[in-house]
Amino acid sequence: MASPWYVYMVRCRDQSLYTGITTDPDQRLKSHNHGPTGARYTRSRRPVTLVYLEEAASRSAAGKREYAIKKMSPAQKAALIARADRGG
Repeated sequence: MASPWYVYMVRCRDQSLYTGITTDPDQRLKSHNHGPTGARYTRSRRPVTLVYLEEAASRSAAGKREYAIKKMSPAQKAALIARADRGG
C-alpha cells in the first residue's frame, strides 16, 4: 500500500508561510529546520513551525491542493489555519 501524501504549511521565523507536500511530515519538518534538503526558501528563515497539515488521496491530489493553497490570499490562508486549529 502506498504511503499517504500530505499538504502542509509551515510558519517561518519572519512570519511568512511556506506550503509544500510530503509523505512524511515529521521528517520533512526536520529537514526544513536542520537538513541541507530543506526548501531553499526556508533555509534562510529557520526555525519553521508546522501550522497546517492535510492528508491527500494521492500525490496528484496533494499537488493540486498545494497549488490551490499557494494561490490563496494571506487572509484565506489564516482562515484555513484557524479552521484546522479548531478541528474543522
